[in-house]
Amino acid sequence: MPSFDGQARERIAELRRLVDHHNYRYHVLDDPEVPDSAYDVLFDELKGLEDAHPEFVTADSPTQRVGGAPAAGFTKVAHLQPMGSLEKVTTGEALAKWAADVRKRLGTDEPVAYVIEPKIDGSAVSLVYEDGILVRGATRGDGQRGEDVTQNLRTIDAVPLRVRAADGDPPSLLEVRGEIYFPLSGFVRFNESQVAAGKKPAPNPRNAAAGSLRQLNPTVTAERPLSLWVYGVGAREGELPPTQSDVLEWLREHGFRTNPLAERLESIEEVADACRAWEARRGDLDYEIDGIVIKVDNIAQQRRLGALHERPRWARAYKWAPSTAITTLRAIHIRVGRTGALNPWAELEPVHVGGVTVSNATLHNEEDINRKDIREGDLVIVQRAGDVIPQIVGPAGEHAPKTRRFRMPKRCPLCAAEVVKPEGEVMHRCPNRACPSRGLETLIHWVSAAMDIEGVGEQFVRRLWGEGLLRSMPDLYRLSAERLAELDGYAEISAGRAIASIEASKAQPFSRVLFGLNIPKIGWVLARNLARHFGTAEALVAASQEELELVEGIGPDRAELVAEWFAEDENVALVRELESLGLTMTAGAAERPAEGPLTGKQYVITGTLEKLSREETKAALEALGAKVSDSVSKKTAGVIVGESPGSKVAKAEKAGVPILDETGLEKLLASP
Repeated sequence: MPSFDGQARERIAELRRLVDHHNYRYHVLDDPEVPDSAYDVLFDELKGLEDAHPEFVTADSPTQRVGGAPAAGFTKVAHLQPMGSLEKVTTGEALAKWAADVRKRLGTDEPVAYVIEPKIDGSAVSLVYEDGILVRGATRGDGQRGEDVTQNLRTIDAVPLRVRAADGDPPSLLEVRGEIYFPLSGFVRFNESQVAAGKKPAPNPRNAAAGSLRQLNPTVTAERPLSLWVYGVGAREGELPPTQSDVLEWLREHGFRTNPLAERLESIEEVADACRAWEARRGDLDYEIDGIVIKVDNIAQQRRLGALHERPRWARAYKWAPSTAITTLRAIHIRVGRTGALNPWAELEPVHVGGVTVSNATLHNEEDINRKDIREGDLVIVQRAGDVIPQIVGPAGEHAPKTRRFRMPKRCPLCAAEVVKPEGEVMHRCPNRACPSRGLETLIHWVSAAMDIEGVGEQFVRRLWGEGLLRSMPDLYRLSAERLAELDGYAEISAGRAIASIEASKAQPFSRVLFGLNIPKIGWVLARNLARHFGTAEALVAASQEELELVEGIGPDRAELVAEWFAEDENVALVRELESLGLTMTAGAAERPAEGPLTGKQYVITGTLEKLSREETKAALEALGAKVSDSVSKKTAGVIVGESPGSKVAKAEKAGVPILDETGLEKLLASP
């Protein structure tokens, strides 16, 4: 009969195998077999047995990720092979020139294929394994020597503590190269916690990742949601697989997290097309990328091409224009919005960011400005959020002399009414409903976001407002081509086109009309829900607050605001006047919920889907009668999960809500 200690040792070994297996399924394959609660049971049992039998604890046990006293500093270590940097290209022409040079150096007509993958904007590291056990991890440093950050890297769940035995014993020596990064969803939460603790937020995820790796106390690193993508092998005992694509698969099979978006392409023309496509898609990811890494796929060809000054001739980084820059904050101005909200915006010294010249940027509110501690006259870091909307991340250094913290004006800059800040809100507001901003901003919202009137935008509205021709939405539909043609700059043809576009907007659906009416707290989605629920403007005008609360997404607070808006005679008169001018006040077929096999069911989408975009998935589900929600609840029939999902997966698991991958989604959409 085995001894008690022998039984404990066997159980510890079995638990380690199970925990390692489930870590691999979760972090590498993104395909967990068990819910988090079941994993926690196994991990806790392992931890309890190891606490009771410390003589059986090993360095590669999954329980040993965090441990040891804070370090006094980091020692320098030499990489087993230099971590060279990549030459960059920024145009298709430069990419083609590199490909031609590759062929010339190879000196044959043999085919050349390429592997591409997103260039992660994080912190490069080297991981060294001896007999399958992680013995050292280091930063890139100068490429020859880096800092030993082994204890910090051990705290990151995506960093394997041992090489998975996929095909026999692991190599006696293996040096793996990868990039530590800070997921964007985690970065937002991290900065919120920094501010709550009275500390400065990190300017970007890359700085946050690098700073987290260099924490002297590993427990601090462990608290941050860092992750890893592995992209290659340095030194290794034994032969490498024959191609880079095979290397990535080999790494994946041995427990390393490789980017599933890496792909093999047969020609440089395909590579150029993919680089251009990725520039448009980069905002869909939950991590920052600043380009695409391109490598010759064949390892033998890589060796023949060699390197120059430790920069491989067989690889290039296709870099996009940087999405951040530093410039001077000239002034903070206030724009009064269509709901009376005072919206601050920044006037900047013009600077080139992400391929365009930026001279102003978004500022959210007084609280956000002072949380970031940015002031007029400061050098600031500017970022194009999602590569579209410029915003200020924070100061780029010490404050300029004699600067002061920002304060909202006490009076509205347009009508001089005393500004208020309602309890529980972050926005300051002008309470004057006759403030000139209300009419002007509402008209701008009407022609652009709401009715999408082609050729009639903000400048058109501002011009006609200044001429006294526009004061309300009905005024827009009473304009004539003859009157417009009398204005300087409006020829007969352009005036006729503008009137034709305005006339065509009368056919826009009822939901867009509701969205354009400037009803407090009613955006596009809730306007659509109101149109679907009531069907006509007449029914909506007559609805009670209790009836409004029955509409999806309209809680008691919003129902009260909508009821109050329709209780005012001038608002009802506006709706009826627009109807008399020919605008749509009845829900069309497209606005009515579809009936189908998923009628009555509600789904949530999280992460990036490969085959369908989020909007395409939503449309496909709604076409079968389903509703798509932003939050997980007891009503949720399933959560559809793509790459880099957020916290909704954990909420679904906790609530026992089914989780569907893309295969499950395909089966759902094919259901009779």
